Amino acid sequence: MSDRFVAVLAGGLTHERDVSLRSGRRLSAALRTAGITVEEWDADSSLMSRLHERRPDAVVIALHGDQGEGGSIQTVLELVGVPFVGADSHACRRAWDKPTAKAELARAGLATPDWVVLPQSTFRELGAQAVLAAMVDRLGLPMMLKPDQSGSALGAQLVRHATELPAAMVDCLAYGNTVLAERFVAGAEVAVAVIEDEDGPVALPAVEIVPESGVYDYTARYTAGLTDFHTPARLTSAAATAVAELAVAAHRLLGLRDVSRTDAIVAEDGTVYFLEANSSPGLTETSLLPMAIEAAGKSLGDIYAALVERAIARARSSAPSP
Repeated sequence: MSDRFVAVLAGGLTHERDVSLRSGRRLSAALRTAGITVEEWDADSSLMSRLHERRPDAVVIALHGDQGEGGSIQTVLELVGVPFVGADSHACRRAWDKPTAKAELARAGLATPDWVVLPQSTFRELGAQAVLAAMVDRLGLPMMLKPDQSGSALGAQLVRHATELPAAMVDCLAYGNTVLAERFVAGAEVAVAVIEDEDGPVALPAVEIVPESGVYDYTARYTAGLTDFHTPARLTSAAATAVAELAVAAHRLLGLRDVSRTDAIVAEDGTVYFLEANSSPGLTETSLLPMAIEAAGKSLGDIYAALVERAIARARSSAPSP
């Protein structure tokens, strides 16, 4: 039995609260099998007093949405000096903002579908019909719409016909004030997890995602039986290498740490397109990171126990000398 005490943060006040609680429960159970003492804490008004009164050796963040992926909870943990698994607050913000992440990878020469970003006010002030028509001229159809900052595909809409665009835009903007419109790329959708060890970031086997509806939206992600998964993904050896290299490159370019997941499309011509990066991957029974860990012949508890030790060692090495 380890003498480590770890707090798993889950819940929070976002649209993804239920998913977060499920991730937290599974992670906590996995850490306990690795011999670690674990408590599950909600990210609420009691958190600050808990961090001071029962200071954990480390925190593992199982929060989703802006609170867990946008850098805010990481900033709080940095302020109080509690070690935590995962990227620091600045890297979380880069990855959480999808246009920023896409631009970062595009500058590095990596492929990502063409995109435009517009706030809700633009459609209101300049006329929605004209702006939507210009988007279609630029990106073509089908087109993907996403909030610029969101998780679990909340608000994501696949638009096949121009007549669907106004309603899809309304649905998308229900989850944020700014929309990311992206050229749709047909191909195999994959997710590639990256775990850091003493040798640096390593890509796990890619998970191929085949949703029954054709769109990997919130329902398809978290309802058992609505999506088929193939791990490892059914890719050529060249494509499997390319998606692994993309995931490691995204992890490094965005400054991520410990664990991340990159979502990508392998187009019919073999080109690999970056879609987005996740600094706090889900850990539910239908989530992709646990599938990749299992395919790699590893256990969730052992992986996260090792990441806890990395976080503690990192904090010690950065502490000022007495």
